[in-house]
Amino acid sequence: MRPVRVRLRAVDVSAPIPLDHYRSPFSVSINVVVFGSLTYSVEHTYDDVFSPGFDVASAQWIAPTALALKTQSAEGSYTAPVVAVRLNITAYTSGSAAMTVIQAGNPGR
Repeated sequence: MRPVRVRLRAVDVSAPIPLDHYRSPFSVSINVVVFGSLTYSVEHTYDDVFSPGFDVASAQWIAPTALALKTQSAEGSYTAPVVAVRLNITAYTSGSAAMTVIQAGNPGR
């Protein structure tokens, strides 16, 4: 997977970034760079984002402790499969947050 980048500049949620949860080994690196003053979380879901009935607002989003309620730049990784990730800015004063997601591993089915 090529790196995927999103940037938010207000209290907002990015579109889900689907991951190949069939890859083996499953390995995803995430980096968030903060420019300014804001609070963010990186969240993941196990819900099928490609399902015709998928509703991003009613999906179950989980923020792992390592990337929850951060105010400074941070990075993290996933080694257990998740279906998608997103950036969620929950408090905003100024600036922006830029998230980069990179997935490695052998292609899935």
